[in-house]
Amino acid sequence: MVSTCARKASLFQLVEHCLFEIEEVQAKCDYSQWIEAEWKANQLTTTPLFHELKFDPCSPKNLQLVHPFQVPKRGLGSIEGRVAFIHAVAHIEYMAIHLAWDAVYRFPHMPDEYYADWMNVANEEVYHFSLLQTRLQELGFNYGDFVAHDGLWYIAMETSGDLLARMALVPRGSEARGLDVTPGMIHRLEEVGDQETADLLKIIYRDEIGHVAKGSKWFRYLCDQQGLDSEQTFQRYFQQYAPGKMGGKLDHDGRKKAGFSAVEIAFLEKG
Repeated sequence: MVSTCARKASLFQLVEHCLFEIEEVQAKCDYSQWIEAEWKANQLTTTPLFHELKFDPCSPKNLQLVHPFQVPKRGLGSIEGRVAFIHAVAHIEYMAIHLAWDAVYRFPHMPDEYYADWMNVANEEVYHFSLLQTRLQELGFNYGDFVAHDGLWYIAMETSGDLLARMALVPRGSEARGLDVTPGMIHRLEEVGDQETADLLKIIYRDEIGHVAKGSKWFRYLCDQQGLDSEQTFQRYFQQYAPGKMGGKLDHDGRKKAGFSAVEIAFLEKG
């Protein structure tokens, strides 16, 4: 896989290839890990790209994407419902690989630590996806056997030109929402006797706190760079893109560990 040309490549060139030219799932996961290994070996530059950036990442040919409202809702009480649920979470984790790499690809001129953080997130998402794909296969299925939606990618594209908005609304928005709902999913899976899947979600929940925390870190870094109050700025972005009260209970403990202030949590609960 490694060539003389690749060793001289910009990080952004490799990420573009990963996002937009690799369709096969395992190949994308392997390439993600290879990019990070090259970065750690100091083989990549952060020379920006000088062409128009792309927007639609490659999805597996066998995966049918539909509108979020067209995804059937199934309960966890049946094996069919649990498999569909595992597939839905696997899809979220696969899209999260794209989201993490897009946070690298679309935003040059950041500190090296920023890129190291998000490629680390990308490959933890690879790990999560691999755990769930293995679980699907244990139950006789594969990723792509059910329909899925690309709602997560929509908000990424809405914030494609504003890194501050991206940090506020993807790691601190969509992904933080996962912290709120995952403990309940774990409890429900344990109630129906699926301890194997519940244990996978515990791993994902633990790691996702760190991912959201990286979003908090770089959100506050950018606020400091621009002389902005971070709490007021978060509220402004949330009101602009996602007005209204958060549905459901917030995970106070997880959100605090991930860098949310008491003021931000109170704002989200009040709406």
